[in-house]
Amino acid sequence: MFIVCEIIAFMLLYRYNAYQRNVMLSSANVVTGHIMSVSGSVTSFLNLGNENRQLFDRNKQLELEILTLQHQLDAMKSNTLSYDGIMTDSLFTTYEFISAEVVNNSVTRLLNYITINKGSKDGIEPDMGVISTHGVVGVVSTVNNRFSVVIPLLNPKWGLSCKLLNSNYFGTLAWDGRDAQYANLEELPTHTEFREGDKVVTSGFTGIFPAGIMVGMVANSDISASSGFYSLKVKLATDFRNLTTVWVVKNNLQKEQWAVEQEARKND
Repeated sequence: MFIVCEIIAFMLLYRYNAYQRNVMLSSANVVTGHIMSVSGSVTSFLNLGNENRQLFDRNKQLELEILTLQHQLDAMKSNTLSYDGIMTDSLFTTYEFISAEVVNNSVTRLLNYITINKGSKDGIEPDMGVISTHGVVGVVSTVNNRFSVVIPLLNPKWGLSCKLLNSNYFGTLAWDGRDAQYANLEELPTHTEFREGDKVVTSGFTGIFPAGIMVGMVANSDISASSGFYSLKVKLATDFRNLTTVWVVKNNLQKEQWAVEQEARKND
């Protein structure tokens, strides 16, 4: 009865007193606004994962567009009189990108490996390249139905064909097993011109990666006494200690390229 009387009293107070009614409405609006603000914050937090995936896919698309434009620019520079057929060799038709999450990673061992949560059922095959939003990660080594193991740049078993961004001279990038931030670009001719801070990118020769994917920047250089070539210390663009999401690069023409190259070697 007391509660019923209290409710009736509040109703009468609200109905016949303008000041109290305004106070109650203002208080209710404040409480409702606070609740809506908290609810919106929680909803926004829960949607961050989906938004991050959308941003990651958009970054992938933009990276591909940049590579395509660079490819077109290189083609026009090499032939200023004719640019027919530039678009027919578009990277959009040659390469596909498959996003994946890193589920296991090592950076402190001599032979490091990375495990991703995509496998053969997702179209992943051995010898496909793997990149991050910053640059090259490695190459797919072993695949099962749901998972794949990647040999990263931080593994001396694998060498990557690279070149200086502003030069056609290329060499092989390999890790020496020491610092996870650096690798060595070997076999560059001594007449190659470069400066500290110059970008090192993929050459595109192996068909695993498109040409022009970021690898790192020149930190310093030395001339190898045994070979007489430059040895460049390259600061890697990818932070392997903070690697969560990657793209697997599928070259639709890779098998065709490798097949004709193997056929040519039969005559050696």
